Amino acid sequence: MSFVKNSLKSLAAVSVLVFASTTFAADADMNANANDVALHGYDPVSYFTAGKPTKGSSEYMATFKNAIFKFSNAENRDTFRADPSRYAPQYGGYCAFGASLEKKFDGDPNAWKVVDNKLYLNLNADVQKRWIKDIPGNIAKADRTWPEIRRIGAKELLER
Repeated sequence: MSFVKNSLKSLAAVSVLVFASTTFAADADMNANANDVALHGYDPVSYFTAGKPTKGSSEYMATFKNAIFKFSNAENRDTFRADPSRYAPQYGGYCAFGASLEKKFDGDPNAWKVVDNKLYLNLNADVQKRWIKDIPGNIAKADRTWPEIRRIGAKELLER
């Protein structure tokens, strides 16, 4: 009988740990580091207000889709909180060109472009040069593929 009780206790403890780790992890469709920080710690609102990437601070943070976003000031944090979907990068901060190819590559906060009031990142400047050659076409492709790949892990997509 004590074996059954101990097994049930162990199972309950494992269940709690698994639930806790999935509860606090950034959603699969968000590009975040091991600490769940999105956008490599850059302030997503700054792309729209300052017209350039600005490093955020641990003093000003907000969460969206279980990812942590950092901001350069309280005003940007509050602006984001009011409408996070407007300021969060498209495709969860993954590379926009990669999304058009049904892949999830890291998004470089310095390889960016705002198109139709939406923030897009690319893997690096070279990939962005290819993406820029057909922005509308690449966005249309990524918009079609993103619903299919958004919940699939980046590593799993590479193996396809």
